[in-house]
Amino acid sequence: MTTHIESEEHQALREAVAALGKRYGRDYMLKTVDAGAQPTELWHEAARLGYLGVNLPEEYGGGGAGIAELSIVLEELGASGSPLLMMIVSPAICGTVISRFGTDEQKRAWLPGFADGTRTMAFGITEPDAGSNSHRITTTARRDGADWLLTGRKVFVSGVDHADATLIVGRTEDARTGRLKPCLFIVPRDADGFGRQPIDMELHVAEKQFELVLDDVRLPAEALVGGGTTHASGSGEEDAGLLQLFAGLNPERIMTAAFAIGMGRYALARAVEYARERTVWKAPIGAHQAIAHPLAQAHIDLELARLMMQKAAHLYDAGDDIGAGEAANMAKYAAGEACVKAVDQAVHTLGGNGLTREFGLASLITGSRVARIAPVSREMILNYVSHQTLGLPKSY
Repeated sequence: MTTHIESEEHQALREAVAALGKRYGRDYMLKTVDAGAQPTELWHEAARLGYLGVNLPEEYGGGGAGIAELSIVLEELGASGSPLLMMIVSPAICGTVISRFGTDEQKRAWLPGFADGTRTMAFGITEPDAGSNSHRITTTARRDGADWLLTGRKVFVSGVDHADATLIVGRTEDARTGRLKPCLFIVPRDADGFGRQPIDMELHVAEKQFELVLDDVRLPAEALVGGGTTHASGSGEEDAGLLQLFAGLNPERIMTAAFAIGMGRYALARAVEYARERTVWKAPIGAHQAIAHPLAQAHIDLELARLMMQKAAHLYDAGDDIGAGEAANMAKYAAGEACVKAVDQAVHTLGGNGLTREFGLASLITGSRVARIAPVSREMILNYVSHQTLGLPKSY
């Protein structure tokens, strides 16, 4: 992969993280999953080296950089076969939201732990009946004295069984208008009424997926991101909760793109290595255009997706939330498509060997589709681009 548009600092970060990833690799991740464990050794070493908190403020133990740097970390770990899915959730989504909108107390309580790897936070937005329509979220919070009571359901929440808390997207009633509007709450894992049930998935990853039930979960006022009276009571900024939500969703899309690009690079590298060495009729199979051209196309698609991801990260770190929203969606779409094609072509290049445990590609067939589906489907991204970018009328 070319890096000529990156700064020397970014290239140095990429090389250092790649070296870390190679010390662990695909075998480490597969063994971890088979054991039903978490990749804690890699997580804590990445934290110790400053990679997990690279995007968090320096005053809270972070690196003071941005999503551009964090996406490099995830991409390179993925390219080594050892991606850390919770990086998308904990430092990228939750860390960003709390860094930008949290109270001083919330920042002190969470950001240092995110940076040194000792604390993690899951993220719950998806609901069974809402899908991609955040306006249909039914998880609601109502006042009970100085506290909040949070009720609702969430699905496909990653890593909640090991996270110290979950950042829940709910809705509160605006005191002035009576309308429901989004708000984000930090829910401790041991909160009364906060239940979880694993979803039986075929994904071969360490992070499990859960359905959450919130049954009148009582939370103090300070559990609301930004504080107890900022926007939830109607006395603060009208769209504060919406701004918080999208402050997390744009990094989520950028980091999902990094996850997909890393996975696609890993698969492509295995296929190229095999095509160079596997000889049939006295010539390596990579000498045949039927093998070489699809691999070259996969490489091109991954390179193009990476460029859009870098653009999205640059816009986000520069404070252009609107521009970053468009670019992040495009990056996630391009990376998801490129990843699926790269994995498919890699498996096809290896033939039967592509389905064996030895080469570590078969499990990626399922995993690669995640970037097409989550956190938002490619069809919804096409809807976004068609009416937000091209100005076409909505169909919904």
